Amino acid sequence: MKIYYDFHIHSCLSPCGDAENTPNNIVNMALIKGLHAIALSDHNTGKNCPATMAVGKKNGLVVLPAMELTTSEDIHILCLFEEYAQLEKLETIVQNRRLRIQNDPAVFGRQVILNEQDEEIGEEKDLLIVSSGISVEEVARLVKGLGGIAVPAHIDKQSNGLVGILGAFDDGLGFEMIECKVDSGVCLPRITNSDAHFLWDISEAEHFIEAETCSAHGVFAALRKMCKKGY
Repeated sequence: MKIYYDFHIHSCLSPCGDAENTPNNIVNMALIKGLHAIALSDHNTGKNCPATMAVGKKNGLVVLPAMELTTSEDIHILCLFEEYAQLEKLETIVQNRRLRIQNDPAVFGRQVILNEQDEEIGEEKDLLIVSSGISVEEVARLVKGLGGIAVPAHIDKQSNGLVGILGAFDDGLGFEMIECKVDSGVCLPRITNSDAHFLWDISEAEHFIEAETCSAHGVFAALRKMCKKGY
């Protein structure tokens, strides 16, 4: 079955994410746009994933737990998982290694943690858009070892893209999938996402994957199958 998706969406926990990007607003906008599956992927954290996953479950939308990790080289890597417990393990590693700089909400924006009623239950005080302390050479292996898929994000962009930072795509880094909107010349399976920081930027029902079931397991299994086939 065709699963229309957007696997790169930021919530209000990302300092660059709009305050209106709450779990309920994100899920409802994705449904309005006709999507079947999304991933919440805030910068260097997954703390708004539980609420968004719970809201998605109530409303029939698959929500994968994810993180947009910033490597030591300032490259953005989309880390997708099937289960939140897997993402939690990555978050613990990132929390222990990432650069510690206090966030200035007046400059970067607040970093708000919400529950499934969109009520504020916390705020991340350290700035999230910093180096995770994890190098691009280790991230693919690390994420795969935790049960996830590491995807170099928006490699067709100069800013924070793997090709823009390194100058070329290195197959030896171990990535099995890429994210881009135009042909990059890289011979790996490709997903196309919005990188939405505002609700209106969430993708329309345009890009799809083929999955056996519309579930987190089915969607993630389909992504794994794409990686294994290498198309």
